[in-house]
Formats: sequence, structure tokens, C-alpha cells
Amino acid sequence: MPHEQEIFKHRYRETGKIAHSGRVWGNRICAFVCLAGRQGIFLLEEAMKLKAQIQDEAGLNRALMRIAHEIVEHNKGAENLCLVGVRRRGEPIARRIAENIQKIEERQVPVGSVDISFYRDDLSRLQDMPELRHAELPFDVNDRDLVLVDDVIYTGRTARAAIEAIFSCGRPRSIQLAVAVDRGHRELPIRPDYVGKNLPTSRQELVEVRLPEFDGETGVYLMDTAK
Repeated sequence: MPHEQEIFKHRYRETGKIAHSGRVWGNRICAFVCLAGRQGIFLLEEAMKLKAQIQDEAGLNRALMRIAHEIVEHNKGAENLCLVGVRRRGEPIARRIAENIQKIEERQVPVGSVDISFYRDDLSRLQDMPELRHAELPFDVNDRDLVLVDDVIYTGRTARAAIEAIFSCGRPRSIQLAVAVDRGHRELPIRPDYVGKNLPTSRQELVEVRLPEFDGETGVYLMDTAK
């Protein structure tokens, strides 16, 4: 079909590692959810459709600039700050926030990243031999005011695992959490300090923060499981 488009996306969801591999017809995505377990790899076909665009590029950029201002105000400057993005989408979002802080304070804030695959608390449902990927923190986290950055917060399990990964590298003076979207449904007592957009959702919905580094576009979209 003329409008048929191949897509290959990889997402690290709080429910596990989900790989989207399928085709797009209009606003409907036919995706495959890959779950690795003790009995091998299972493919669950899942059809999703675009329900709404929540933010366009300008809206997301404004939200990240506001977060940068709030971070600077809360920490009384940027002298002791460092940012750590949760791979994958939290990493470029952290860099954007750092660029905004530099515009505000004329001070460069160090940025690192952390891959929390080894530190998840539900590994038994994912894979028996998880790959250990070290955090890339090109600075000393001890006694720093560290801002952990992610694209979406849902149950809170990813944030919890990322904090454990950071503690394996040192002891910051404080750890704060910044997210582009808070979609609710928390299962742990974790609350972000800085939120770009509060978005009430159902558990059948997905929130996609699309970035040029991975998706070729910028925006926040609400996806729904097709009936």
C-alpha cells in the first residue's frame, strides 16, 4: 500500500522489555511484544492505535524549559547539580534540560546515563541472565545534587531501580526525579519532583514520548490498545 510504512522501535517499559516491530496503516500500529522467560521467547501481537497527541514539539520544549527553571530555583543555582538520564529516552531529555540550565545559569551541568536492566526487581519475568550495563557517569556523584531524568513515570519501579544503580556508584547528597510525563498508577511510594505533564491514563493506554534521536519527531502521544 502507498501509505504502508515499516517501523522498528524498541521501548524499555516498566512492564518489561517491549520491542515494537510491525507496520503502520493510518494511525493503527500492529506491534509485537517480546517477553523472554524461562521457556524461551514469546511473541504477543498487540494492536495499538493513536488516541491523541498530548504535546507537540513546542509544547514539550516549553515543558523541559520550565523543568530546568524549577530545578535551578529548587537547588538555588546549578553549582552542585548533575543530571542522570535513564536509558533510552531519559538520556536525551536530560541533555536538553542541561542545555536549558546552561542558558539560564551560564554554567555547564554534567550529564550521565544509567541502564537499569540489571537492577530491575522483576527480572524473573524477563530473563534469567540479564545483561549488566554499567552506568556512564563521567563525574563523581558523591555529595552532589543529582537529578534523575526519565520520559514517563508509571508504576515507579524504573525510578526505584535507577536509584539503586546510582547508589552502586556513590552517595549523592540528594536525588531528585524529573519526568516529561506522569501517567499515574503508582505501585511504589515514589513521586517526581519535576513534571512536564500530568496525564491521567488507563492501564490499557500507553504514553509515547517521541524524540528525534529514536523516532525522527518530537512530541507526546497517547496510544490505546485497539479493540
